[in-house]
Amino acid sequence: EEVATEDKTTAPPSPDHQEQTDAAPTATEDWQKGLTLALRQAEPKLSQWLNIIVEGVEEKGQDLWDRLAFLFRALGAPEDESKAFIKKFDKWLDEMGYEAVEEFKSELQYRLALALDLEDEEDERDRLFVKLSEGISKTREQITKRIDGLLSSHSKLDDDFWEEFEEILIMADVGMEAANQLMDNLKERARKAGTDDPDDFKDILRDELEEIFKVPPRIEAVNPPEVLMMVGVNGVGKTTTIAKLAHRAQMQGRKVLIAAGDTFRAAAIEQLEVWANRIGAGFFAKAEGSDPAAVAYEAMDKAVNEGYDLLLLDTAGRLHTKVNLMEELKKIERVVGKKHEGA
Repeated sequence: EEVATEDKTTAPPSPDHQEQTDAAPTATEDWQKGLTLALRQAEPKLSQWLNIIVEGVEEKGQDLWDRLAFLFRALGAPEDESKAFIKKFDKWLDEMGYEAVEEFKSELQYRLALALDLEDEEDERDRLFVKLSEGISKTREQITKRIDGLLSSHSKLDDDFWEEFEEILIMADVGMEAANQLMDNLKERARKAGTDDPDDFKDILRDELEEIFKVPPRIEAVNPPEVLMMVGVNGVGKTTTIAKLAHRAQMQGRKVLIAAGDTFRAAAIEQLEVWANRIGAGFFAKAEGSDPAAVAYEAMDKAVNEGYDLLLLDTAGRLHTKVNLMEELKKIERVVGKKHEGA
């Protein structure tokens, strides 16, 4: 459907005669005109568009659905997709108990990015990461300049050179112990290479850093699916960590199943299901109070039969001093291992 313009927009029927739809009735002509103009003038970013869409809207409701439906039309999305999105998101808000726009705005942006196939901008944590990265980049640039200056002022890798290089490391907050270890390793590499030429120093330094930060080889699951059981005390973030791991695995092209092994709390099962639905992962659960080992066994069966690459198994929080609860973890491990060799 074409984007409504000032010339082509037609007034909708009066409110008394409007036909109700899942995606809400069409807004008034003036409302459409103002929103169209604002969207055209805005920077082409989803976050900017969403700010315009929700401006003046404090809570979920018909006004918000009108505006979201308009955004879908403005971006050329089919009407049935608009209706389905709004209906599904409204249901999710009811399940989560959210009313105020500020409570769910970030989630709405995330879902819009997926539904409209748009690039989602970074969240606050990403922006913080960018700031930290910029700071690290500046430090790296300063170190590089100082090393370049050091190399240009020395004709060989003598004691004076190493002393000044050590100073550069300490000024970069590498730490005395790490600086000394790096110095010893570099000197040994230079000795083995039979060189004291500053022109060779960068190659020696690069080789040493590559050795230090070498990524250890990862043992892939020979007999998939791979199984990860999340354990820990209450409140450490097992559930959200599962969601992050599942999302990361799916980005790598893996098929993920999440199993709700915390059967002591119904809320834990519901929360995990919300996360699974949000990221599009498979989900398995049994009724509250079920045997966690039975959940694990049946989830393993589902993962094997349906070709999942990764099974993420949640468990109830527990202290290591609770013998019975620790034995329960051993039982879960045993039954999963019996169902799937090597798990």
